[in-house]
Amino acid sequence: MNSQRTRSDQPARKAETPHVLVLHGPNLNLLGTREPEHYGSATLADINARLAARAKADRVMLECWQSNSEAALIERIHAAWQQTDFIIINPAAFTHTSVALRDALAAVAIPFIEVHLSNVFARETFRHHSYFSDLAVGVISGLGAQGYELALEHALTQLTIKA
Repeated sequence: MNSQRTRSDQPARKAETPHVLVLHGPNLNLLGTREPEHYGSATLADINARLAARAKADRVMLECWQSNSEAALIERIHAAWQQTDFIIINPAAFTHTSVALRDALAAVAIPFIEVHLSNVFARETFRHHSYFSDLAVGVISGLGAQGYELALEHALTQLTIKA
């Protein structure tokens, strides 16, 4: 995707229905089969379906999006500007490496929660550092697929407070 859209030529967001964007980073398309001892047995489709059901019940527009590409995730974050009220992101391995993703999140200034299925602090030392945590509204780590649901619950609370 080679979008040259700038912030000034994006339409202003209409505040009718809150919009939550869930971003899944690299390798999360393999959930359910990849290292279930760390990530659990729920598939990405399972997680997305649970989130969609909750969002529908609360009349919130929810978009779930996964990419293994750092550039694609950055483009999707840029496209979210003035279109999205809250982001839930599991940057996966990019958590520990991507200043570019961090900068994209900072640039759009959309509140976000960082989610990790596994407890990154109970794993290898290199996983202990996040480029996102200090910008995030909150971080949920180690609660498996339920972490996404808790993040959505908090996002819904924040969106209700703003309304």
